[in-house]
Parts: sequence; C-alpha cells; structure tokens
Amino acid sequence: MFSKFLNLDKEKQDRIINAAIKEFAQKGYDSASTNEIVKEAGISKGLLFHYFQNKKQLYLFLFDYCYELIATEFYQKIDLSETDFFKRMRAAVTIKMELLSVYPALFHFLQAVYIEDSREIKAEFAEKYQQLLETNFAKMYENIDITKFRDDIDLEKILKIITWTFEKLSDEELNKAKFLPTHEIDYQQVSMKAEQYFEVLIKVFYK
Repeated sequence: MFSKFLNLDKEKQDRIINAAIKEFAQKGYDSASTNEIVKEAGISKGLLFHYFQNKKQLYLFLFDYCYELIATEFYQKIDLSETDFFKRMRAAVTIKMELLSVYPALFHFLQAVYIEDSREIKAEFAEKYQQLLETNFAKMYENIDITKFRDDIDLEKILKIITWTFEKLSDEELNKAKFLPTHEIDYQQVSMKAEQYFEVLIKVFYK
C-alpha cells in the first residue's frame, strides 16, 4: 500500500515521517494539519497524498512504522533465554527505558495514539492495541521456568493476574497523562512503580 513512499530516498522519508510524528503528537489526530506537515517536510500536499491516500492512512502508517521500529529493537535486546519470569520482566522495563532515551519522539507519538479520542480512529486503535498487548505478553511468557511458581495456585490464573496488574498500571498512567497539559508520562516513575509490583508479585507467587 505504501510502496511509493518506501521507494523514496531515506532522507526524504525521514523528513516526512518526522514532520508527521511531530504534528500528530503535539495536536492529536483531529487537530493535526496536513498543511503543517508538508510545510515542515518541504514537500507539496499533492505529493503527500500521492504517497498516502489520506490523513488516516498516513496515521496508520506512522503507528506501524514507530511500533515496528521499537519492537524490533526491543526483541533484539531482550534475552528470551532467561527463564526466570521476573528477571525477564525487569529486563524488559530496563530496555524500554533505554529505547525511550533513544526514540523520545516515537514514544511520544505512540503514547498520543493510545490516548487519542478521535471517533475516526479510536475504535480501530483500541482493537489494535489490545491485539499487540496480547501478542507481546505471549512472547514474554514463552519458555519461562514454571517450577519457580507456587504449586498450590493455578499457573494460568497467576499469569492472568500478573497480566491484568501491568495492563491496569499502563491504563492508569495513560489516563493520567491524558489530563495533563503536556500529555507526558513520567516513565521513570512508572519504572519505579513496576518494580514495587514485581516485589509484591514475587512474594505472592514464587515459592
């Protein structure tokens, strides 16, 4: 669908991507202006819509682009041969913090997508977000050492409780950011909260 855009030279691609990410992240989907995007990118509006059919298609492309870039690097860095579940989860938090320092604009855009209220894209992204969440949790749970968990509690229930805990933590922080003027998440604070939950969950569910 985006082959024309992907055939552009990298410098031009980056100009368009960076301009669009900046505009959407700062103003949200409905208020973002394609006029501002093309002005920032130094291209014509006709050319932008030659590469992307409309504003929504550009937004969808940007989400997939940002997510895939970060997810690819994350899974290159995470050691999935580590079988201790909580060591793996702690490593995941550390890697996400590292990636945040490298790609702050991408994280800012993805965060903006998750709290977006536009009727045109909200339902579609809610479904996409849930699918990605389930896929990533499934990967993070693969080949863990289940012998470390308590035998007197059903493992499936344990993993569900852990999943729900971190889903809720994520939802709370996104909702909190939604009502802040900058819509910024304090990721350092989130990391500290996650560690507190790790300590409790280890005491409750490990032998």
